[in-house]
Parts: sequence; C-alpha cells; structure tokens
Amino acid sequence: MLVLVAPGQGAQKPGFLSPWLDLPGVADRLGWWSAVSGLDLIHYGTEADEEAIRDTAVAQPLLVAAGLVSALALFGEPASNSPDSPEPASPESAAAADPARVLGACAGHSVGEITAAAVAGVLSHEAALVFVRRRGLAMAEAAAQAETGMAAILGGEQDDVVAHLTRLGLTPANVNGAGQLVAAGTAEQLAALAADKPEGVRRVVPLKVAGAFHTGHMAPAVATLEALATGLPVADPRVTYLSNRDGRPVATGAEIVQRLVAQVSNPVRWDLCLDTFQELGVTAMIEAAPGGTLTGIAKRALPGVRTLALKTPDDLAAARELVAEYAAPAVGVAAPAVGVAAATAGPSAAGLTVDIPPAADSPAE
Repeated sequence: MLVLVAPGQGAQKPGFLSPWLDLPGVADRLGWWSAVSGLDLIHYGTEADEEAIRDTAVAQPLLVAAGLVSALALFGEPASNSPDSPEPASPESAAAADPARVLGACAGHSVGEITAAAVAGVLSHEAALVFVRRRGLAMAEAAAQAETGMAAILGGEQDDVVAHLTRLGLTPANVNGAGQLVAAGTAEQLAALAADKPEGVRRVVPLKVAGAFHTGHMAPAVATLEALATGLPVADPRVTYLSNRDGRPVATGAEIVQRLVAQVSNPVRWDLCLDTFQELGVTAMIEAAPGGTLTGIAKRALPGVRTLALKTPDDLAAARELVAEYAAPAVGVAAPAVGVAAATAGPSAAGLTVDIPPAADSPAE
C-alpha cells in the first residue's frame, strides 16, 4: 500500500517554492490561490526571509499551497467529482490523475491535515486555502493573548515524559512517534520543564513558534473556525483519511471538517497515525512538499517502508515511478473503502521541524 502524507508548520524554508514555479501553470495557479486566500503566496514562497515565513498566519497557507502544488504535479488535475474539476473525466485519465486509484490512505501533520483533506477530495483547493488562511490568522490571534510556547523533548520514555508534563501543567501537544514529543504551555511552565527535565530526557529544545498550539490556549481559534466551517462546502473522502485525533480513518467529509476545527486545540497524535499505517500494511510513503520531516520519522518508526520526500520538482520522476507501481487498473472510478479492514487490501486489490540534528527533527504544529 502507498500512502501520501503532508508536513506541518516548520517544514517551510526561504525560497522553497521557487523551483516549483518552473513547472507549467504553477505561477498562474498560485496567483489564483493568492487572490482566494488574501496572501501573496508567490512572494512569501520565493522572496520572503525566514522570519517572515515563520509567522503562523503566513506559514500555514504557504505549506498547504506547496503541498497541493506538488500533489497536482504528481497526480495531475483532480478527478471529476472534485469541486475543482467540473468536466467528467474518462476512466483512462482518471486512473492517471486520481489519487483514489493509487493511494491506500493519506494523512497530514497538523496543518498538513488540510492538505490531505484536499488531496482526498474533501475540500476544493480554494476552500482549503480559505480555511487555512483563517486558521493561521485565528491561531496567531489566540497566541497573542498570553505568553506561551512549545519545546521539543529529546529522549525519555513516552509514558514517563507525559506524566512529568502533566505534573507541570504542560500539554503533550505533539506525540510524533520514534521517540519525539513536543510540550506546550505557558512560559513559566516551560521554564520549569527546562529546569526539571523528565528522567532519561537528553535535551529540551525551545521552538520558535508564536504560542502553545494544540492546547486549550487555542480555544478562541476553535470558535472562529467553527463559525467558518458551517458554510464550508465539503465532500466525503475518496481516499482513506486518517485523523490526527486518534490515527483512525474518518468516513465523512463533515466529520473530517469538525475534526480539523477541533484539532487546533487538541494534541496531534502522529504516533497513532503511524500505528494505523502499520496496521494497514503500508509499504511505501510519499511526503508532499516541502517533504522530509515525516518521511524522516517514518524511517525510524516504520522500518522497511519505502519513503520518498517531494522537496523539489527533481523528485517527481522517482515519485511517478513509485505511483505507477501502485496504480490500480483503469476500470472506472470507485470510492475507497473507509476503515482499517477494507483499506488493508490496497490499490492492487480494489502534520514544526526544529533546527536540531536530523535524527531529532520534530514537527510541532
């Protein structure tokens, strides 16, 4: 089984969209998405410096746009039942362009869940960009209300670390698997953690983020997104979609959007997504642009699974070869079976990176 994953905040680097603009149509598409989202994606993806693109309200739409650009470059235009594609597609073109005929599942880390929702056909590209722009703004506004932050915890046993965080009043905001965990809370609580590390922890690394994402401190952002979500056009997923809440498949578009809203103030359980990938029998993983973080975790958490990160268009040829291995025969466009047992058959049968050593790269938003 082949799966697609999408990274979270912190994966962006200055100028990382520049090589993608060399592909036909990408500049026009990003121009349109910029108009839809109210953010100049081309400027921020090609010219802006590290500080500018670290801004939560900028980084989040930039990451979703990059992920969708790379997915479109890999799979082609959306299939006929997507809101982005009003014209019917032939079975032959659908097989070439439709992720539902190739992917066994998809998932994203934090804001990457929005990218995954668009790839799965739950949201149109425009709806995804509108939603993520408002998400970033709302989370930045919530973060400004108190001095909060996040810190990556390197080493230690997960249960012991979580218990220690609970005693300090901190939230395990990201549980990423492969021994990676991110704590979030007030500045005072994080200072207490630095002074009193859990047993076995080698380092506590403060992250350059605006606030305590995926905690109760983000409650104001949840209220904002709940109001927006009532008018958001959605469809049921055409690819099995795993949620950060519990790592399990979600069957309806309405529930996926509800979870996207609630996830802003709840921990990211990427470890549980990895557990489900393993249960499904995943054998290969492609990470959408800007790739590298989640495939790095997978190499440690899912040994034996082939991984490929889309960093620049130079990675597309290898990715297309991998997709071709898993493409189902072109016999029509069928909806995926949602659920672990059904998804196990696979196509042949039917989420902040922190600037620390690569072995400890840790998504945190």
